[in-house]
Amino acid sequence: MKPVVALLGRPNVGKSTLFNRITRKRNALVDDLPGVTRDRHYADTKWNDIEFTLIDTGGFLSSDDDYFASQIKEQLTIAADQADILVFIMDGRSGLSPYDQELADFLRKMSKPVFYVINKIESYKQQHDGLFEFYSLGIAHFYEISAEHGIGVGDFLDDLVEALPEYGHAEEDDENLIKIAIVGRPNVGKSSLANQLFGEKRVVVNEKAGTTRDAIELAVEHKKRKFILVDTAGIRRKGKVTKKLEKFSILKSLKSLDECDVALILIDSDEGITDQDITIAGYAEDRGCGAMFLLNKWDLLDKERKNIKKYMEDLRYKAKFLSYAPALTISALTGQRCHKILDEVIKIHREYCHRISTGILNRIIEDAVYRSEPSLHKGRRLKFFYSAQVATRPPCFVCFVNYSKAVHFSYKRYLINQLRQMIPLKYTPIKLYFREKTGKIDFSSKTKESERIFQKKKRHLAKRQKERKVQSKRKRERDSGK
Repeated sequence: MKPVVALLGRPNVGKSTLFNRITRKRNALVDDLPGVTRDRHYADTKWNDIEFTLIDTGGFLSSDDDYFASQIKEQLTIAADQADILVFIMDGRSGLSPYDQELADFLRKMSKPVFYVINKIESYKQQHDGLFEFYSLGIAHFYEISAEHGIGVGDFLDDLVEALPEYGHAEEDDENLIKIAIVGRPNVGKSSLANQLFGEKRVVVNEKAGTTRDAIELAVEHKKRKFILVDTAGIRRKGKVTKKLEKFSILKSLKSLDECDVALILIDSDEGITDQDITIAGYAEDRGCGAMFLLNKWDLLDKERKNIKKYMEDLRYKAKFLSYAPALTISALTGQRCHKILDEVIKIHREYCHRISTGILNRIIEDAVYRSEPSLHKGRRLKFFYSAQVATRPPCFVCFVNYSKAVHFSYKRYLINQLRQMIPLKYTPIKLYFREKTGKIDFSSKTKESERIFQKKKRHLAKRQKERKVQSKRKRERDSGK
């Protein structure tokens, strides 16, 4: 394993800002509001060609000072145990805090190398006038930096990587990796499911809605396959989202859908299938990722309400556009049927990455067109020349025809159903596009390019016709002179 470095400190000292600065990404959510980070963030990075894993943690507070303080402290303790080197970050603007003294005492008991960093130092005056009080911690050397502006970060990292233990490089198999995004409304059990699949309490879980603010990645192995689980913030209706921090959280949740292979769409069975659940399912469908519905909290329903057939009929009626997505009733709290989830994800991912030969694809399309011909376009038959698969994740197909815009959406749906049935592809989205065969110009098209070419050809013909008239007139004049 790579050496691990953990960033520790009280709330709002700039841990997430430094985390983003070192990793050169904006994976950690940053805001002026204290206590934004509640879970552990992991990211691989390198400096001076030395690789290591960086951990961002929540702000350290006493158990009585914050609603999530005890759970954040538990996450911080786990990160400190896993790390090879600890980085204690303090705030140079607000000065020394009692929590800094408490955390310093905590780190002395860890018996691990500790780098002491004073952040938010942007001026010469701050360097020489405002740092004397930090020496009361009994520390001889501080690193004075500004994570926001990058001042002093390079010198700090030079010393940090020199202190890292050596490790053996291992080759990573990205083709065997499946990325999963767990999405849904607030308080439907996303974090509980992430902990259940991970096998231990990895992310903060609370009955309070909006506990998860950032997208947290977890690495899991199952049947010799590697998975990255992304626990996301709850997505509420746009009209109810007013706070800037929540908007950023939702944007990161939607970004997780862009980057994932399979989306686990969690639905609260106790509340039923809501319009927002279907909206979130629509976000997954728009982004072309594989999808699976999970009806969570099934253990809370009484016998009269535990009607699986009724729930499934309601789900399929409201989410017709995701008819290919499998559905499963689970309980993230008790673990009921959660062991089946990753097996289903493997099935979805196998079809999500499927590739078919061009010959078989053309035979399927040719047979489908023969059995049900498309309607005429302006009195002309719509012709299918050939087809090809152009991409996977999801499978994307292109059919070359004589009139691309003449293919009705119902006929496109018919062809997709034929592909899904004949290949077969039961659990993955399919993208089908139509393109005009190159080498022919369709002057009936209303595009600007074809109209420009048409007008140019029209002017050329008019000019040739005028020249012919002039030549004919001159010929007649010459004949009459003779």
